Amino acid sequence: MEATLFTFPSTKPSSSPLSVSSLKPRFNNPFDCQIKKVNHSSKVRGIPGIRAAISRTKKEETIEKVKQELEGCYLIAGIEYKGFTVKQFQELRTQLPETSKLVVAKNTLVLKAIEGTEWEALKPCMTGMNAWLFVHSEEIPAALKPYRTFQKEKKLENNDFTGAVFEGKFYGADEFKTLETLPSKAEVYAKLLGSLQGPASAVVGTIQAPARNLIMVLKAYCKKLEDEAVGN
Repeated sequence: MEATLFTFPSTKPSSSPLSVSSLKPRFNNPFDCQIKKVNHSSKVRGIPGIRAAISRTKKEETIEKVKQELEGCYLIAGIEYKGFTVKQFQELRTQLPETSKLVVAKNTLVLKAIEGTEWEALKPCMTGMNAWLFVHSEEIPAALKPYRTFQKEKKLENNDFTGAVFEGKFYGADEFKTLETLPSKAEVYAKLLGSLQGPASAVVGTIQAPARNLIMVLKAYCKKLEDEAVGN
């Protein structure tokens, strides 16, 4: 009799590895969320551009401010600013006459503002750190004296005038004595009245004085005639 053999499937686990993808569910898990990283690089790249725009705006404002100070200005003087404290600077401002204005600005910006004007003669003192004194008065000695007094009181020997322009001419630091000893209006008037009462040569000598003195002499003479007319 012939025997028939039956074969059964083996219960031994398969040696072939299972594919990870085969175990992955075929539906989307709503709880399987990925946190997206925010890329700040675009924002960072924009900051330098904003800073540059702000810097450019401030420079333009400073140039415009200097140009405004040039209107009706009789003298511009540079003062060595390095070493000044904020307190000292604020105190100095309070001691200046109303007709004088002290401005701190970079040399390059001031140079840009005075370009093409008579004040361009100020170029020689465009070095170092300067504070700029704008004088809107004909009384030059009276405008310079407050700083000289302040300089001595605070012992700021190193913070001297670096240069100035008056009537289109540049005056170096060693020439400030000339500016500080210019005659005042009162002195010019007195000289004019004295010359009018004296010989003709005195009048000629007065007329041969610098242009500023001549203008003041003519103004004084006109005022004298007006006063005499009112008196009569």
